[in-house]
Order: sequence, then C-alpha cells, then structure tokens
Amino acid sequence: MSAYKHMNEAWMEEQDERTETIRGRYIVWRRQDSIVRLEHPTRLGRARSLGYKAKLGYVVVRVRTGRGPREKIRPKAGRKPRSMGVTRYTPQKNRRWIAEERVARKFPNLRLLNSYWLGQDSKWIWYECILVDPSRPEVYNDPVINWICDPTQKGRTHRGLTSAGKKSRGLRRKGTGAEKIRPSLGAKGNIGK
Repeated sequence: MSAYKHMNEAWMEEQDERTETIRGRYIVWRRQDSIVRLEHPTRLGRARSLGYKAKLGYVVVRVRTGRGPREKIRPKAGRKPRSMGVTRYTPQKNRRWIAEERVARKFPNLRLLNSYWLGQDSKWIWYECILVDPSRPEVYNDPVINWICDPTQKGRTHRGLTSAGKKSRGLRRKGTGAEKIRPSLGAKGNIGK
C-alpha cells in the first residue's frame, strides 16, 4: 500500500474518533474567513490522488459552507404565496459544487481542478479545492495537466464539469434508468418534474 493511501486511512480514522487535534482545528477554522488560501494541502494523500502537485501554478483553497436546511430569498414586497417554498427548499446542487462555485468566483483567473471533503461540525462543512493557473509555463508545458489550459475549460465549475458537478447532475449513472439524464435535464424537458 502506498504512503498516500495510509495517510488517507489515518485521516478518516482521526475523523471518526474526533480527537483533540480535530476539535482544535475546527475551532481555528471557524474563526477564519469562509475562503482561505493555503500554502499546502491539509490532506496531502487525497490532494495528490486528485491531481495536485507541489509546484508553481497549483493553488489550494479551503472553503466553508453552511449545513442544515437551505432557504430561498423571500420577496420583500407583498404577501407570500402559499406555494412559494421558502423553507425546506432543496437546490439541485450538492454542497461541494456550491463551495466550488464560490471559490471559482473568488479566483476568476484560475481553473478549478477538483475538491475534497475536509470535515464538518454541527454548523459548518469544510472542503479543500485544488486550483490551477493556466497562464503558468509549468502548467501549459506539462502534458498531464495542460488540457485545463484549453479555452473550453473556462468556467468549468459553473457548467457542472467538475467531479462534484457531474455527480449532482446524475452523470455517474449509465444504462437502464438513466435515459433521461443526458444531455441534460433541461434538454429532456424534465425541469420542474
């Protein structure tokens, strides 16, 4: 077994046990901003498996999102229609995708490669996002990662082309039962059904 796999297993065991280190880490993270740029990944094994390399052009960002039921913004004027649906509203995006979109808006000159779960408490959930700078020669001269420099990859987070976006769009299903998923829910006339 590789060292990175051992690191991943140790991380998950730590999370299950809720050690003092984990609790102290959450206390510090709660006081910080919702989006924080980091020098190196917190979960190195997971970051490496998703394409992170410790060289120029790669950026790691920790992002915090809320937990619990989500609500739509209620209109200010007039009465509230009975079926408007403000509370217990479930958007069609998972929390990781929403976190990735927030990071992509904060760093518009970078491309989001992938993200992974860090931890959660009763109120917050934290993810780490791996970003790549397509203008760096270390990136566009590397045949492994230079696909992300293509202009078609611009805004990939907002179009649901990351792993979290594809999962939320249902693109991990294939075959029987998944006929109406591709090319998109809107193309098949399934919006609102």
